[in-house]
Amino acid sequence: MTYSRALLAIHLGALMFGLSGIFGKLANTTPWAIVGGRAIFAVAALALFAQLFNNGKAQRPSLRQLAMLALGGLLLGSHWLTFFEAVKVSGVAIATLGFASFPAFTVLLEGVLFRERTRPLEFAMVGVVCLGLILVTPSFDLANQATGGLLWAILSGLLFALLSLLNRASTRGLDPVQAALCQNLTVLLCFLPFAWSTLPSIRAIDWLWLGMLGIFCTGLAHSLFVASLRVITARSAAVIFALEPVYGICFAWWLFNEVPSLRMLAGGVLIVLAIFVSARMAR
Repeated sequence: MTYSRALLAIHLGALMFGLSGIFGKLANTTPWAIVGGRAIFAVAALALFAQLFNNGKAQRPSLRQLAMLALGGLLLGSHWLTFFEAVKVSGVAIATLGFASFPAFTVLLEGVLFRERTRPLEFAMVGVVCLGLILVTPSFDLANQATGGLLWAILSGLLFALLSLLNRASTRGLDPVQAALCQNLTVLLCFLPFAWSTLPSIRAIDWLWLGMLGIFCTGLAHSLFVASLRVITARSAAVIFALEPVYGICFAWWLFNEVPSLRMLAGGVLIVLAIFVSARMAR
């Protein structure tokens, strides 16, 4: 893969991740059913991509790594569940911006769990993200749907940060696509039973949106991300993935007429700016 193709792949991956909220809103079913349906298609897609990208050199996971991957699957499924709950409650824009808080959680938790020194500029980045979330919040009334949705989205960001740190500690030496397959299989086994009674009532058009979520926003997006990292640096990839909230908000504006207020735009700019700075500071 050439450098230009790797850049195209990482931008497509960021775009597909940004569309997760769009397809979740289009799917007219419960968040539990969305998670279960997404996992069905994601496992099928990742199993196919694992075969296509298998070079025969990947090491087998140890029992400890399998246990950690299973725990990662629980975190991944919980992250999906809380994110789609935020989408249903408050819309794509607020849910996407609330989830974008995960780099701030990552900075704080990384310093605690890995005992790494957190630089003053990183604390400043966390403060900027918090300020952005305050601006995104329409009001601080917990009875307000938008506020409740933002809290669900922030919880989703926390769960994703925990998942990222767990993957850092447990997946070293493993093939990333195969690791993602194990985690998505855990989501399928643990979350599908809760959605099983709902699946027969899902309309055909909603199965289409779930298929798009599982195949494109999970399987293909993750595979493009992994493939591009063979050519470009993780720092460059992180900067590009900072555009994910931008993609989500633009599509929500276009498709659902979710017009962001000036205050929400200002908060979004602060959050995205903090992600950019954090990615540039990454070693």
